[in-house]
Amino acid sequence: MEKSEERLVGNEDKSSSKFPLTMWEISAAFGVVIAYALGLLGVYLTMPSSDYSFLKLPRTLEDLQILRDHLESYTSDYTLQVLVGYSVVYIFMQTFMIPGTVFMSLLAGALFGVFRGLALVLFTATTGASSCFFLSKLIGRPLVFSLWPDKLTFFQAQVAKRRQNLLNYMLFLRVTPTLPNTFINVASPIVDVPYHIFFLATFIGLIPAAYVTVRAGIALGELRSIGDLYDFNSIATLFLIGIVSVTPTLMNKNKT
Repeated sequence: MEKSEERLVGNEDKSSSKFPLTMWEISAAFGVVIAYALGLLGVYLTMPSSDYSFLKLPRTLEDLQILRDHLESYTSDYTLQVLVGYSVVYIFMQTFMIPGTVFMSLLAGALFGVFRGLALVLFTATTGASSCFFLSKLIGRPLVFSLWPDKLTFFQAQVAKRRQNLLNYMLFLRVTPTLPNTFINVASPIVDVPYHIFFLATFIGLIPAAYVTVRAGIALGELRSIGDLYDFNSIATLFLIGIVSVTPTLMNKNKT
């Protein structure tokens, strides 16, 4: 553990002495952006001629309701294009840590219902988190050190301490708001969380919160604020699920 912390400190010193990314790393990031842009362009070219000025990332519930009202008429006739366009946007937002995916999850429920919407959100959220994981593994180390040095040190220590029951710990982090999901996505490869554990914890751990959000999207007009999604009972339930997920870790610790 001491060696890993020394390695982190050494890398932090190196990253703070120059611009975080090299030209090659910036080029790789731009290449990913271009790939997503081409995907969206392909969707746009297969859609009928119309006024698409309503297409923008929703930042408020009012924006989301306007987007839902327009997309409902396209979803039945151009289901594949809407699915692909939705997926590309959601995965792009997850990859580059763009806030607002909660609105996309609400939109999935409004357009596709609970079960199809939940499946869509789990697929796009897990794929986007995986994309962020691998992109961070490629170019993320200097950025993480620049943005969250203290939080990264804490995360590194916790991962090292719980290495034998790492899946349970990662599930706990995904289910509860202990650490932001964006930080978990970008920091996990830096602290040597194996991808299979990251994938399983992401897919399984996001189910409770995704279900709550997608189900709320069906009654989108009744929402007054995003805060209405997570009342005391919802937060308490998520923490209860999180505690259950780390119970094996606590039991093993007591035995030793």
